[in-house]
Amino acid sequence: MNFIDLRSDTVTKPTEKMRKAMYEAEVGDDVYGDDPTVNELESYAAELVGKEASLFVPSGTFGNQLSLFTHCTRGNEVILGEDCHILMHEVGAPAVIAGVQLRPIKSNKGEIDPLEIEKRIRGVDIHFPETGLICVENAHSNGRVISLENMREIYTIARNHNLPVHLDGARLFNAAAYLNVDPKEITQYCSSVMFCLSKGLCAPVGSMVAGSKDFIEKARKKRKIMGGGLRQAGILAAAGLVALKDMRKYLMEDHQNALYLGEELSKIPGININLDDININMVFFNMNDELYDMNNLAKEFYKKGIKINGPENGELRFVTNYWIKRKDIDYIINTMKEILNRK
Repeated sequence: MNFIDLRSDTVTKPTEKMRKAMYEAEVGDDVYGDDPTVNELESYAAELVGKEASLFVPSGTFGNQLSLFTHCTRGNEVILGEDCHILMHEVGAPAVIAGVQLRPIKSNKGEIDPLEIEKRIRGVDIHFPETGLICVENAHSNGRVISLENMREIYTIARNHNLPVHLDGARLFNAAAYLNVDPKEITQYCSSVMFCLSKGLCAPVGSMVAGSKDFIEKARKKRKIMGGGLRQAGILAAAGLVALKDMRKYLMEDHQNALYLGEELSKIPGININLDDININMVFFNMNDELYDMNNLAKEFYKKGIKINGPENGELRFVTNYWIKRKDIDYIINTMKEILNRK
């Protein structure tokens, strides 16, 4: 059965153009720096986000943790939002890899108050850890896009305190598409950025970390420590080049499909959605208890050829991607109505 997969945009598969590029990729040993396709990808990616250099890494979590590992020294404290991906969904890796302490701040749907950040920057005291880094996320993993003004204010505070800012930009290009800006308009407000080549861009593997030449030089060695020194990685980098050059233009279609999905779901009595929160390709919603037990929905959808995740913190999340078209959305809506009508 060919499933419609709403679990995440991580489930995307490479396009035929990517498969051809991977097959034909010129390769070398990237640890020696002689894989021409990786070198091309790193050069192109850095230019795309307005940074001096970039580095190919296996995954988004790898890229975020490598950035913390490179920016910080052991025992540092990292300031970040309480609901961000680095804190919530990266397996406690900051403690394991970088040996840092996280200091979370309550956020407003992913947006952190700059003044609350400034309050938490440590002074000099024998009892205090040293603040080493501020992390922000855009687009946020809750589906919201953070304003450029908020990012600018945080970056200004960080510079005033001589602190770096790392941007978890796993879905950076979704944020750029939503704001209708060049990605550089977002990444100007960070010292380093990680962005994924997979997810909505459809590459099978890989993310990029970008920053200054000095930062990337240090990160390259730290990547080797983490086991990320790949060899003939040009086969993967070839797909990444197609992702960055060709696939960004399709992200708005994913956003439009998500909004359409949300609008149609919201018409069903008992399904609760804030349509204003659908900024990118994610639809979060809950259902009244008397309408249906959300814990059973994944099994029912699976029978109809649709994969979804179960609820997390009382919410369901449907995620659109390049391979989900408008006709699929209509089928999803009709399936939801059919399941609820059987109750």
